Amino acid sequence: MTSPVWHPFTQHGLGDPIPLIARGEGARLYDADGNHWIDAISSWWVTTHGHAHPRIMAAIRDQSERLDQLIFAGWTHEPAETLAAELIRITPDPLTRVFFSDSGSTSVEVALKMALGYWYNIGEARSRILVLEHSYHGDTIGTMSVGERGVYNRAWQPLLFDVDTIPFPHEGLEQSTLDALEAACAAKPAAFIVEPLILGAGGMLIYPAWVLAEMRAICARHGVLFIADEVMTGWGRTGTRFACDQAGVIPDIVCLSKGLTGGSLPLAVTLCIEPIFAAHFSTDRAKTFYHSSSYTANPIACAAANANLAIWRDEPVQQRIEALADAQGAHLAMLSHDPRVAKPRRLGTIAAFDIIVPDSGYLSNLAPRLIAFYRDEGVLLRPLGNTVYVMPPYCTASAELNRIWSAIASSLGKIEAT
Repeated sequence: MTSPVWHPFTQHGLGDPIPLIARGEGARLYDADGNHWIDAISSWWVTTHGHAHPRIMAAIRDQSERLDQLIFAGWTHEPAETLAAELIRITPDPLTRVFFSDSGSTSVEVALKMALGYWYNIGEARSRILVLEHSYHGDTIGTMSVGERGVYNRAWQPLLFDVDTIPFPHEGLEQSTLDALEAACAAKPAAFIVEPLILGAGGMLIYPAWVLAEMRAICARHGVLFIADEVMTGWGRTGTRFACDQAGVIPDIVCLSKGLTGGSLPLAVTLCIEPIFAAHFSTDRAKTFYHSSSYTANPIACAAANANLAIWRDEPVQQRIEALADAQGAHLAMLSHDPRVAKPRRLGTIAAFDIIVPDSGYLSNLAPRLIAFYRDEGVLLRPLGNTVYVMPPYCTASAELNRIWSAIASSLGKIEAT
């Protein structure tokens, strides 16, 4: 009997095998027979310290025995209060408010609604959103609207709202991007949303910190709200706790998820500056920020996040990140001389390159074949079209990293690029 499960981003008609994973430990995933795979993409970029981290698992067990769920509209609990206070402590001072949700997509939806609600409540007719070319912010209607349009959202085009797109700052063309943003901001849009320093699902496209800083400055000059989507880039992936730190950028709104709980449970937050909260603070109930989900600030997920932040405080996480980043760079350098490899690039612990193929689109046949090859080699990798990237947990051992890159090198030699 086939499984009734409908998997995300999976074309079941191709009949590809779907491994049944029984447990995870560190950088490894195991099936019931003891076979294991090295998780080279942190299970969709969420796992930071490793699967089933003892401190996070202990926090989950402890909280589950005391309070499992609570409506968060007009009620609160200690794990959420502790987490919010710690997030405010570790982020720049202008960020004063924390709004909880349950995924990266919803944290971005919240950010967009905050921005529009701000302008509406202060009586200014500003509703246009600026986006960066090739960006991805999620799969809900609002987040698809502010992301790149393509095969993965074409069926829902009638539901998406119009945005103004700023060209990606490719090397040598950075000023064109800044000029386009300056012109677009002069028309008084509501907000500009960006993935800071690196575009994830858009192909691991990297741009320099000075460009991010200039984009922020342009928005500030024109009074345009600046939204940083740090769902993927946050929690050390780019080499610092948050990508914006490298540019000295303080967003008006920042979205965090994925590594917030160390990757253990779904949880997200949207942080904002005080004027945005103040625009909704009133005795007039019509100015209420009308957004929620049933599991907003789930106590168990908040407890997991608090354990994650404790790990950041108590353990040498930054040193682990730097060591992994250096190792990733060394492996990438060795592979970069292969004639089939183009545009080798790295940012923090994220390493990526493009395979030179005639058909390099998202629906190229190369990616499914690579996924199958890596799966047979005991490695979980999921290329984006012809872009291969490695984004492992920070606990990944040298031998495990060697195995990942060995599988990648073998794939170049054994899979005919057609």
